[in-house]
Amino acid sequence: MVRAAVLPAVNAPLQVAEIDLPDPGPGQVRVKLAAAGVCHSDLSLSNGTLRQPVPAVLGHEGAGTVTAVGPGVTTVAPGDPVVLNWAPSCGACHFCGLAEPWLCANAGAAANAPYATLAADGSALHPGLGTAAFAEETVVAAHAALPLPDGVPLTDAALLGCAVLTGWGAIHHSAAVRPGESVVVLGVGGVGLATLQAARIAGAGTIVAVDVSPAKEELARAAGATEFLIAGEDTAKRVRRLTGGVGADVAVECVGRADTIRTAWSATRRGGRTTVVGIGGQDQQVSFSALELFYFGRTLSGCVYGNSDPARDLPVVAGHVRSGALDLSALVTDRIGLDDIPAAFEAMVAGKGGRSLVVF
Repeated sequence: MVRAAVLPAVNAPLQVAEIDLPDPGPGQVRVKLAAAGVCHSDLSLSNGTLRQPVPAVLGHEGAGTVTAVGPGVTTVAPGDPVVLNWAPSCGACHFCGLAEPWLCANAGAAANAPYATLAADGSALHPGLGTAAFAEETVVAAHAALPLPDGVPLTDAALLGCAVLTGWGAIHHSAAVRPGESVVVLGVGGVGLATLQAARIAGAGTIVAVDVSPAKEELARAAGATEFLIAGEDTAKRVRRLTGGVGADVAVECVGRADTIRTAWSATRRGGRTTVVGIGGQDQQVSFSALELFYFGRTLSGCVYGNSDPARDLPVVAGHVRSGALDLSALVTDRIGLDDIPAAFEAMVAGKGGRSLVVF
């Protein structure tokens, strides 16, 4: 049996319980988790902002060691360190055919099928975002377990599974930041910190971090921010003052709220790029006038998983980790256990800290 943090129902408290995992079937692997990051998306799954069949074991940002493989698996073997991929592409749908695996129509299929049972009563459990990383062990499809490149600490490698690939991709793929460009990042949580580091690695000039918490300044500057602003009604004006009066070349919104998306847009220069990484609810409506859309000539784009291809990007990011340019541990402000995940959710709601990392 395996200990796991179980979400019994939407908006219900997580319960640490023992679960029974089956042996890996054809095309599946079993992974012993080393660590799992607590992402805002897990909170959104728990409160119903994002859909997830329940009861479920949440957690999608994880890394561990393969302990067993099912028939037909050739990509990994027992003993291999791996990073979990919560959005594995099928390679066959329309979007995969366009070389846009981050939009794969079938990437979320695993979340809808039970994968384990609750030891107490045998009730079926679903894997949160198909990975169920808030557990000592999990069973996933083989293509959801990416081989971890050499030289990356296994525990910190969990962050590569979501925060880092999302922040990296937002800068290098979605916004395509060029050396010397100015960047503003709204929201300095785990993804925001990864985005700041990615902007620094891309050679951005002025890098402005914005957050509601003054306590985030030290984290933001350590990640690469050259300026730090406390969020307020005049945030966009202050960003323009820091960028020659025109606004940032690139704004990356990592919160998922209508007001911060609007602020990111307003803080972007004419002809600049606004990238929305944060996941908001359907009630978060953003308004633009037809005239401003024409006049400012800005590009507004959503960004799914950093518009990344994990199989392609993971080795690149790992290279920056090995060189010391990307510091994974700098994203982590709390190392916790399974029982501490609810407190980590509360910290996210309160806007405290960077990434909480469940260490097994």
